[in-house]
Amino acid sequence: MAKRFFLIVLDSFGVGELPDAYKWHDEGSNTLGAVRDHPNFHCPTLTRMGLFNIDGVGGGIPMPEASYAKMAEKSMGKDTTIGHWEIAGIVSPDPLPTYPEGFPKEVIGEFEQRTGRRVLCNKPYSGTEVIKDYGREHVETGDLIVYTSADSVFQIAAHEDVIPIETLYEYCRIARKILVGKHGVGRVIARPFAGEYPYVRTAHRHDFSLLPPKDTMLDVLHRAGLDVISVGKIYDIFAGRGITESNFTTSNTHGMQVTKDLQGRDFEGLCFVNLVDFDMKYGHRNDVAGYAAALTEFDGFLSSFLEGMREDDVLLITADHGCDPSTPSTDHSREFTPMLIYGKKIASGVDLGVRPSFADISATVLDFFGVPQEGTSGESFLKEVLK
Repeated sequence: MAKRFFLIVLDSFGVGELPDAYKWHDEGSNTLGAVRDHPNFHCPTLTRMGLFNIDGVGGGIPMPEASYAKMAEKSMGKDTTIGHWEIAGIVSPDPLPTYPEGFPKEVIGEFEQRTGRRVLCNKPYSGTEVIKDYGREHVETGDLIVYTSADSVFQIAAHEDVIPIETLYEYCRIARKILVGKHGVGRVIARPFAGEYPYVRTAHRHDFSLLPPKDTMLDVLHRAGLDVISVGKIYDIFAGRGITESNFTTSNTHGMQVTKDLQGRDFEGLCFVNLVDFDMKYGHRNDVAGYAAALTEFDGFLSSFLEGMREDDVLLITADHGCDPSTPSTDHSREFTPMLIYGKKIASGVDLGVRPSFADISATVLDFFGVPQEGTSGESFLKEVLK
C-alpha cells in the first residue's frame, strides 16, 4: 500500500515563549494559553491525542493516542517563511530584513518608477486599519497602498475595482524582483479589498515568497519521484519549489475540506497543509474568541480525518510560530510550537520532550519515505515513535 504523510501546519499556534523571546519583546506570549480557557474552546480530539501532555503545557491525560513533542525554533526569526523553511529542513541563522520605519527611498522610488504609480503609507500598519485610513485616497488617485509589519513583508493593498487582480499580482512580481539581496524580504503580499468604505479584504490574497536559499525536503521528495501536494499557502511560501500539485484555499474551512478530499485519493508522498486563518483572521486581530472557535472547528475536522486514515498513513500536526491574540501586540510571537504525530503504525504516548529544531520534522518525513536528507537539517525521531 502507498505510504502517505499528512503534515498540517496550524499557522501561528504557539504553546509558550521561547527562552530568547525577550529579543523580540515577546515575553509571556502563549497562544494556546490565551485561548484554552475561552468558552469557545472545545477540543476533545486534540486532548486525547496529547496536546496538553506536551512539556510545560499542562492538563494532559494518562495515555494519549499520539506521540508528542514541543518544538523549538532554531532559526533567527518568528515569521511564516522562516518557520516553514525550518519545518522543511532549512535553518536560517540570520533574520530576514524588517522595516519598522518603512522601506527606504531607493526601494520605493524604483517601485514607483517601474509600476508608474505613486505609493501611499509606507510604514508598519494593521492590514484592516490601513485600508480604512488610506483606502479612500487610493480609490480617488489610483496610488498603491504599501505597508509592512513586524514581519519581513512588503504588502500592497488595492481596491479590486481600481487595480484588477492580475495587475496587482504583476505589481507584486515587480516588487519581488526589486526586493533581493539586503532588501530580500520573506514575502511580497497582494492584499486586495473591495466594496464601499470602510471596505473589506477579499480572498484573493497572494504571497510572492523569496526563493529558499537551498533545497528543502520538498525538493528531495520530488527528486525521489514522490508526490508533494500543497494545500493553502504552502505553494506560495516555497515559491512552488519541489511541489507537484498545489491546491489554493480561501479559508480554514476550505483547506480542511480539500485535505479531507485528498485523504480519499490515492497518492504516494507528502500532503503539506497550511491553515492560515488562525494567524490572519484571529491572531493578528487579537480575537481570542475567534481563535478558540477556529481550533474547535479544526478539532471536529480532526476527529473525522483520523477515522479515514489508512494502514500506512501518518499525520503530523505542528505550527510555524506563535501569534498570541491576548497581548497588546498584533504581530507574531516567538514561541515553541506543538508536535503531534499519529498513525496506525505510530506508537501512542511517546513523549519526545523538547526538540531543538523544527527541522526534526523534515528529517522524520524523509526517514519515513526512506529518502536521504541530502543536506537538509534536522534529526529524525521516527524510530522513537514506530511501533
